[in-house]
Amino acid sequence: MSPLVALWSNWLFTGMWTIAGGFGAKQMSPALMVFLSCCAAQLFYGPIFTYKKYWGLLFKKDLFPYLLMLGMFGTALPFTVMFFALKYTTPSNAAILNQVEILYSLILSFIFLKEKPNLGQLGGSALVIIGVLFILANEKFSPRWTGDLLVIATPWMFQVSHIFAKKLPAHLSPIFISGARAFFAGITIIPVVLFFAWRGELFFYNESKSFMFLFFMGVIYYGLSQPLWYMAIRGMSLGKATGVILSYPILTFILSVALGVEKAQWYQVVGLALAFSGAYWISTIIKKEHKKNAKASNV
Repeated sequence: MSPLVALWSNWLFTGMWTIAGGFGAKQMSPALMVFLSCCAAQLFYGPIFTYKKYWGLLFKKDLFPYLLMLGMFGTALPFTVMFFALKYTTPSNAAILNQVEILYSLILSFIFLKEKPNLGQLGGSALVIIGVLFILANEKFSPRWTGDLLVIATPWMFQVSHIFAKKLPAHLSPIFISGARAFFAGITIIPVVLFFAWRGELFFYNESKSFMFLFFMGVIYYGLSQPLWYMAIRGMSLGKATGVILSYPILTFILSVALGVEKAQWYQVVGLALAFSGAYWISTIIKKEHKKNAKASNV
């Protein structure tokens, strides 16, 4: 599977997670959502890690620090904040506003990975940012605004985790990296869960909807989807991959409206159109670069 195909396959799953998170936030506490989702992920990764004898790799001296940071900043902390934000804002808003990550990506990729964006990438990124700002401007001081601000303050953590992933040895498989991320996320979120348990602020409704959410987040999203993401970013620049994946709100928006989770607002449509246009622009740049590299390798 090519990195670009893996990226767009991951896009399909990514477009669903904020909707699932919106339902899950009504069923259990945010930190508990993350912990139990990571436990559910072991239904997918456990047999694979046992068969491939991956468990011992988790604590290798040269890998452990990277994997620990990957779990903490890739899942444990950001998803806890995101799930909390979904108590206030809508799945579509959370998905669209998440696209501010592209700004963090450009900055951090330039500083730590020495990836220099071209003019087309900057232009596409600008469209994404304009779309995000358009929504924020139309929701200022509304009940959704609290969740909106939490969302835009969070995605830098994802980018930190992606940089750690890019620095891992090339021979590590996307399955191992994704499984390690879920494993260490489950461990690093435990102190947060215990803190809220001590405060008496944990809750869990023992209903079928709760287990359906955990199956989706753990097995489908953390399990099937995330290896596709690592397959993509380890085969192309992080900045460009981020630009493409952050067009996923178009799917979130369509599903959210179709399922009756929310009603479409005109400014969401405009903001989404701008953001998706920017991501598509970046995607065309990736295709051209891959064709150019393929021709060069055949010469």
